[in-house]
This record gives sequence, structure tokens and C-alpha cells, in this order.
Amino acid sequence: MLIRKPSSIRSSEITPRGVYLNRRQLLSGAAALGAFSGLARPALAKFDGLAKSKYSTTEPETPYQVVTSYNNYYEFGTAKDQPAKYAGTLRTRPWTVSVEGEVAKPRVFDIDEILKLAPLEERIYRHRCVEGWSIVVPWVGYSLSEILKRVEPTSEAKFVAFQSLYDRKQMPQGVYAGIQLPYVEGLRMDEAMNPLALLCVGLYGDVLPNQDGAPVRMVLPWKYGFKSIKSIVKIRLVKKQPPSTWNIENSHEYGFYSNVNPSVDHPRWSQATERRLGDFFKRPTQMFNGYGNEVAQMYAGMDLRKYF
Repeated sequence: MLIRKPSSIRSSEITPRGVYLNRRQLLSGAAALGAFSGLARPALAKFDGLAKSKYSTTEPETPYQVVTSYNNYYEFGTAKDQPAKYAGTLRTRPWTVSVEGEVAKPRVFDIDEILKLAPLEERIYRHRCVEGWSIVVPWVGYSLSEILKRVEPTSEAKFVAFQSLYDRKQMPQGVYAGIQLPYVEGLRMDEAMNPLALLCVGLYGDVLPNQDGAPVRMVLPWKYGFKSIKSIVKIRLVKKQPPSTWNIENSHEYGFYSNVNPSVDHPRWSQATERRLGDFFKRPTQMFNGYGNEVAQMYAGMDLRKYF
């Protein structure tokens, strides 16, 4: 029997420790995921009467406790379990989002305005993280295009730039993040206007927990997870391709587009397969994470190995 040393095992092949430990504990009961999803949830404000979006997948949802306890949010720590521990210091009221740049009517939206700007719906999206794991989450929100059209983009608007909150008092762990903060991201204008691009204010029928990007974030299901910027405070429409945090930090490994593509490996691991959190076996990764019918036309004629 071949036994590999820890140094020879790719990080993408390792089941997250928290999920592994929970799995061991839950397997002693009945069904592991059934028990997991029955764990107590914190009392949060709920959204009632949500319509389910036509873009929703019918795949089983990842348990709430997994999605809210295994997070990437470097402002609150670089370990996956740290954001849930430390994000309680984030103050989500009052909160405003400035939408500006190449627009006819720049505006500052209060979070309560954002909540009422368009009908909220539930969208159950698949997600693929660049590290090799995946989840299925019922988000709450509406298409980003709803807020963009309110500010009337001009013909000069070719890209959309996003910026997260960074406040050292609320986010003291941010000094150890190892990346430039505030976190920034960007989309091409047609990507931003695609109906799949979700301006998100909740999950599982509740408001967003702090560690998941409260009070408002992006959700881009055809791109790797780090493109879905959290805790947005500024949206700027611009003429030229804006910077994005991981592309700034390591452009060799993290491209601006970051579309899910099983044929383009990360330099340190394969992207051909993924492991759904809570599952043991891997599954093949789908091009554009399975959303090709909705987004592939935006990249027609592009070399997706060059524009990765």
C-alpha cells in the first residue's frame, strides 16, 4: 500500500479539518448531513415570502453550519474557522454603498434602500473555491444590474470595480492578512450586467452573517469564490480594467477573470475535480461551474488559458 508523506499531498486533496471532525462526530448518529443541518442556528432577521429564482440548482444544499463556519475572510483571520469567531466586531448598521464613476446619476445607497431596491429572491447556486472545495448555498438578493441601471452607466463604463470595508478597529486581524487591504475586485461590464451576477443580502432565508460578508456582497457562481467580494462599501464604474486583490498579490496564479475552468490548473494543484464540503468523494469540475448556458457567450473567441 502506498502511503504518501504529508508534503506530497496536495492541499486540494485534504478534507477540511472542521468538516472531518464534524463528520466523525455525526456519523455516530443517523445521517451525517441530516444531523448537521439540524444544529441550532443563531436568531437573525428573516426574509419572508421569497420567490425561488429560475437560476436555482436542484442539488442538495450544503448545511448552514458548514457555510457559516468555514469561511475565507482575511480581514477576520486567515484560518477558515477564524471569521466565525472574530467577525462579531463588524458593525453592519449604519451602512452605505457608494455607486459612482462613469455614470450619469451617482448615488449613495443606504443598506435599507438596497434591501427595497428590487424584489428579493432565493437563488440556490453552486460554488467552486480555487482551493478545490465546493458548496451549494441558497442566497438572497437580486441581480447587480438592478442597482447599476439606477445610476445610468455612460458609454465610457467598460468595467465595474468593487471595494470592501476595511476598518482596523473592527477588523484587528486584518494586519495579519498578508494581502493589501481594503479588498478590491472587478468585473467587465457585460459580466456585471449578466443576470447571474447577484447582489446578495442574505442566505438560507436569513440576513447575511458577518463572516459571510454582511450586510451586502457579490455572488458570482461561474467564477472562483474569491471573486465574490464581501462587505461592499463602494462600486465604481470605470473605463479600464480595475485591480483585483489576488491578481495584485500573485498574477501568475490568480487571473482577473478567474472563471471556473477544469482544463486550466492552478500552478500548485489541479482544478479538474472538486470535493463538496461534507462529502468524501470528489466529483468532476464543470466548465463555468455548470453555468455555461448563461455565461459562455461572453467569452466567445477568447483564449481562456491566457485570460484565466
